[in-house]
Amino acid sequence: MSAFRFLHSSDLHLGRRFGNLPEELRGRLREARHAAIGRLAARARENGASTILLAGDTFDTETPAPDIRRQALAEMGHHAPLRWVLLPGNHDSLQASQLWGALRPEAPDNVVLAVEPAPLALAPGVTLLPAPCTTRRPGRDLTEWMDGAGREEGAIRIGLAHGAIRDFAEEGGATDVIAPDRAARAGLDYLALGDWHGSLEVDARTRYSGTPEPDRFKHDRPGTALIVSIEAAGAVPEVTPVETASFAWRTLRLDLLSQDDGAALLAGRLPEGRERRQTLLRVAAAGRASLAGHTALAAAIAQAAPEFARLELDEAGLAIDCEATDLDLIDRGGALREAAEALRAESLDATRSAAEREVARAALMRLFSYSQQAGA
Repeated sequence: MSAFRFLHSSDLHLGRRFGNLPEELRGRLREARHAAIGRLAARARENGASTILLAGDTFDTETPAPDIRRQALAEMGHHAPLRWVLLPGNHDSLQASQLWGALRPEAPDNVVLAVEPAPLALAPGVTLLPAPCTTRRPGRDLTEWMDGAGREEGAIRIGLAHGAIRDFAEEGGATDVIAPDRAARAGLDYLALGDWHGSLEVDARTRYSGTPEPDRFKHDRPGTALIVSIEAAGAVPEVTPVETASFAWRTLRLDLLSQDDGAALLAGRLPEGRERRQTLLRVAAAGRASLAGHTALAAAIAQAAPEFARLELDEAGLAIDCEATDLDLIDRGGALREAAEALRAESLDATRSAAEREVARAALMRLFSYSQQAGA
């Protein structure tokens, strides 16, 4: 038998609303997630893969709007004879009986719904062992059944599952964590996982593909899918990441000293040209900045922001140094100077709560900014 080659992806989250973003950008991001279907198909064809495994969370909710559902299936059908295998994840689990009941009659012939923990034949000598999510929190390791699944001599065994391989809760004790050595226990040649939105290699036979279209700053890497080629049963899979994203979500760390010109440092590190329109960029400023330096940095970000899909300043790690010379730039005397001095004192007063000090600091920076605009 020749090598079996497929594309591994997950977490499309079709229909995601992005409610914390401006409406125009929300629409662009939702459309990019739908368009990821076509990009996955293109990467599969380019690399000689005939099957696309989606390891859960194809839809963002258990009740996606009918147009989200129908348009996704229509797009997958358009790419026949490529075959799509859809696994229920925690966001679109089998508990959503209305969703999976609607998908069954609507799915085109090249879309397979992996809704049973039972072997599926992908090709002669190639068996898929799916572990569909029964509920959002199933409370047990749904891949455990794979250990006892019958083994055909010489057949390639591929597992498909959605969930975590460790418990990220502080108290621990979760019972639905996937055993990280499940591939070895069940004799799998490859275990295709979904849930983690960044590409991650657990071991040579176990991987998270990550989402093809990132939706947050957390992973800070391009959206990818994995082309997987298995020569024969027992062979180590050859895995090749392929980029699939339309938008980039990036974090740019800006470490500052009080005397640094943060605006100038930022200008030298921002992406250039047409790339900006497809980039959501968070500038994570850390260290120390003068009051004037902070104001200049904020103004530089505001000036560049319209060229980006989104550009924002995260200043949680930035301390503001406010000296008398900074207050002179607000006013050398009078009511404004008195207000500035009072706010500075409050921002440094250790007897006040952190929240109160932060409010005073923000007010002082706002006063400084207004005074500079008025004097411009």
